[in-house]
Amino acid sequence: MFFNLFKSIPTISTKELANKLPEKPQIIDVREPNEYVSGHIPGAKNVPLGKIGSYTPRGKVYVICQSGMRSKRAAKTLESKGFDVVNVSGGMSAWSGATRGGKL
Repeated sequence: MFFNLFKSIPTISTKELANKLPEKPQIIDVREPNEYVSGHIPGAKNVPLGKIGSYTPRGKVYVICQSGMRSKRAAKTLESKGFDVVNVSGGMSAWSGATRGGKL
C-alpha cells in the first residue's frame, strides 16, 4: 500500500501529446472554466481539479492544466482510483499546437 503512495505518474511532453492528436486521445483539462474557455486543446474536456474525484474516465486519459502542477495532483487522484493516467508536463504554458476558444 505504501508503495502506491510513492509511485510516479507517467508523464508526456506537450509535443508528444500533439503527435497523438490524430488518434483522438482522451484529454482532461483540469483548469477552472474561465481558464479553459480562454484557450484549450481541441477535443479536451474541462473537469476542474475540484471535481476530478467524481470524474470517471474511459480508458487512458491525458491530464493537462496551465503548468503541470494541478494536472499532476489530478492524475494522482485518478491513478489512486485505478485509472490509466498520463500527466502532461508543462501544461498549456508549454503547448504550441492549435487551441480552441480564446488565445493564450
